[in-house]
Amino acid sequence: MTKRKPPAARPNPSQRRLLEELTALAAAHEPDLRITGRPQTDTDGLVTVPISVRTSGMLHAPGGLQLKENEDFLLTLPATPVIPPSVRTTHIRFAGTPHVLQGNRLCLYLDPAREWDPAAGIASVINRLWQWLTDAAASRFDPATALYHPVGGVLHHTPGTPTVVVRESVSHGSATAWLTQRTTDRLDLTSAATASTSHRTPILPVATLPLGAGSTLAELLTLTHSTTAHDPPPADASSALLTALAASALRNPEGTAQHFLLAVRHPTTPAAPPFLLAGRLPPQAGDTLRRLARRATPSRLGSLPEDLAHAPIAWCYLSDERSEVTTRRDTLRPVRAFQDRHIHIWGCGGIGSWAAEMVVRAGASHLTLSDPGRVTGGLLVRQNYTEHHIGMSKGTALASHLRTIRDDICIDIATPPPDPALLTAADQADLIIDATVSITVGRFLDLLAQQPHRKAVLAQLATDSLTASLGILTIAAPGTHTPLSTIDHTAGGHVLNDPHLEAYHALWAEPAPDDELRPTRGCSTPTFHGSAADLMATTATLVTLLGTQIRHPVSGTHLCAQPHTGTAPAYRFVPHTT
Repeated sequence: MTKRKPPAARPNPSQRRLLEELTALAAAHEPDLRITGRPQTDTDGLVTVPISVRTSGMLHAPGGLQLKENEDFLLTLPATPVIPPSVRTTHIRFAGTPHVLQGNRLCLYLDPAREWDPAAGIASVINRLWQWLTDAAASRFDPATALYHPVGGVLHHTPGTPTVVVRESVSHGSATAWLTQRTTDRLDLTSAATASTSHRTPILPVATLPLGAGSTLAELLTLTHSTTAHDPPPADASSALLTALAASALRNPEGTAQHFLLAVRHPTTPAAPPFLLAGRLPPQAGDTLRRLARRATPSRLGSLPEDLAHAPIAWCYLSDERSEVTTRRDTLRPVRAFQDRHIHIWGCGGIGSWAAEMVVRAGASHLTLSDPGRVTGGLLVRQNYTEHHIGMSKGTALASHLRTIRDDICIDIATPPPDPALLTAADQADLIIDATVSITVGRFLDLLAQQPHRKAVLAQLATDSLTASLGILTIAAPGTHTPLSTIDHTAGGHVLNDPHLEAYHALWAEPAPDDELRPTRGCSTPTFHGSAADLMATTATLVTLLGTQIRHPVSGTHLCAQPHTGTAPAYRFVPHTT
């Protein structure tokens, strides 16, 4: 019985529409754009069309891409219209050029979600290709910032692998580091072992990887030391990599995987910090490396054995957090003023607990927390705690939470004011935040304000009793010896006499009977109304306003209101004048 061949795959409706648009476009713009062959549909439903673009008229600048009179490309139409078509070359002549992926794929879209509109049709893709070629020839791409440029332009990641976190500097030379498992999903790379379970990990310098790093040891060696995927690697290079791997594996336990780090030098910016790739060899390969190391001195390991040549490499996602290559996302925001500051937060409740997290995320280096209260279940409605913290003192609970956000944060727990030990706080800290609404704490802060050579900015944060949607921030700058209570009283007189600020009068008035609530039966302490959303929003506004004042503080009172209150003005600053 003769078997019939399966029917050839055909383009789907969206692909047919794009092909029709392409045919019409080529007919209208020949010879600038030509279709040079028949479309082919593969088993995955991708349609590939060979095209040619005339590039002879494109301006060439020094360092730009050298183009022929006509360049040939393969245009691939995806099976779904929500994914942009892709373009690749039939050669690797462009390898090493910014925005060229693995030697032959052109990175037309850095962010397809924002740059690709499926409704724009094939003309937008051809225009994008034309602009890409024009920019490449004119040397308009910045090779220092091209995404993943040193390693073939693609992210190397094998599903199921943990993330390797790197925060310490890495040089261009060979070195030994340590990997410590933090969670099932995270490994930390450090220059010294941080636990008895830390594993030795070699850092291997690499000149460049324009075609990517491959998926086996043999492919890695070939791609590391050549510009094509077919050149054999030098024997000495193979031996050096094998030696470094074996030396580390020998000192790691039997039956464990062997990790390594590639430090890839940028091809056009050699002095720039190396780009990092984290690879993992399976336990069987690690044991083979250990056996090799026991049989020979490291310098005589020789070339790559056959059983290791095909060892698969699992590429770990690498979270590169080195300061020299990472720009903080809040760099230009007011809260950056808290970076590297020592900050006291007195009162870790509805405002203080959220303010503490905000300044920690902003980069504060040292926090001193003070609150005599204890976490109970009812507080979870709006304070920055979890079920895990119930029963703990607020200071201890908040400190434990903040340490899960930042490893490097230093946190002290202080006895609440008026503890005499805090009398020196204004000389040691950069900022003291009072979020207690306590008369006793306020009077203690008044004492600190009058110290003659005070270093700290003093600030009080509070909200209204009825909605927690109005905020007040009172600041005493260094050099201002007026007590904060006086600054607050003066501002209150100004506000109460201004009919345009009537909405803020409640911040200086005694709470009406219905303005507060008693959260539990019995003699529970009255408290203000407010949700987590109210308190987070109001605190965030107050912390941002405080951030604008830290570098050049001005004594006075800031008033703010959340948009949903309808309060106008939504912000007002009342400066303190002596």
